[in-house]
Amino acid sequence: MGTEKELAIVFADVVGSTQLYESLGDEGARETVQRCVECMKEATIEFRGEVIKTIGDEVMSTFPTADDAVNASSQMQQRISNGNFTGRDDVRVAIRIGCHFGHVAVETNDIFGVAVNIANRMTSQAKAGQIITTEGTVEMLSDDWQNVVRQIGVATLRGQMDEVALYEVLWQPEEATSMLPKIDISETRSDDPGRLVLKFSGQEVVMEPDGVRSVTLGRADDNDVTIKGNLISRVHARIELNKTRFVIVDESTNGTFVQRDDGEEVYVRRDTATLSGTGLIGLGRVASRGMPLAVEYSLEPSLETTD
Repeated sequence: MGTEKELAIVFADVVGSTQLYESLGDEGARETVQRCVECMKEATIEFRGEVIKTIGDEVMSTFPTADDAVNASSQMQQRISNGNFTGRDDVRVAIRIGCHFGHVAVETNDIFGVAVNIANRMTSQAKAGQIITTEGTVEMLSDDWQNVVRQIGVATLRGQMDEVALYEVLWQPEEATSMLPKIDISETRSDDPGRLVLKFSGQEVVMEPDGVRSVTLGRADDNDVTIKGNLISRVHARIELNKTRFVIVDESTNGTFVQRDDGEEVYVRRDTATLSGTGLIGLGRVASRGMPLAVEYSLEPSLETTD
């Protein structure tokens, strides 16, 4: 019989293994991946973690606390980012990390359960050099770590109805220093979502709590915003006012690209993301200012709250 525990689960894997094999050859790539795996295992042990298993270029570990998990994850990123694991200056290696704290079933040196699946999903949401975690995990972090996280979106997990907020841990000192003001998790729960304004080809659609709450985008004529393009699905994406935030839901083959004006980029395919600030939405391809297929969006205060 297995036992149940509350643990922080971390998945860390090497990004772009295929490119490493193309650049370094079979032997060089295998050695590079192995060096990275050993580095990740060493950081795990250093911060009271236990390596559960390694699968190719991925390491799965558990930790007694959320802080231990994030400390180890930060060390992994720093050591691999700053080190030369390939032996060549023109070929760099990077990892991505996902983390979640929750209940797991421990059986014969392995772990199972929903929390494991969520942690693994956080890894799939991460880009090279990122540490992605959940809101519940952030709430268990010390103040020092809570002060250097930022919400970057939401995701719907397979087999679950509720969305999970995604948070990035800013492990690089310069990133954390430039993040002003401090992120307050409670600020993401404002009762007033404001209004979302969409502009495309002279058309303007305004979404707000007392008005339009759902908009479809795609190439079919019966969409609220019709956009013709060979990479655009009939019903490509929906934007919905979900409680206190505007969420874009991709339903397409080629995905949806969201580019915020502050430089943040999000790619969504058969998944969801929260819209914030101002920027562009591209259906099936990256959008840029002036492109005929780009949808402009801006999140604005509600009219009744405007001075």
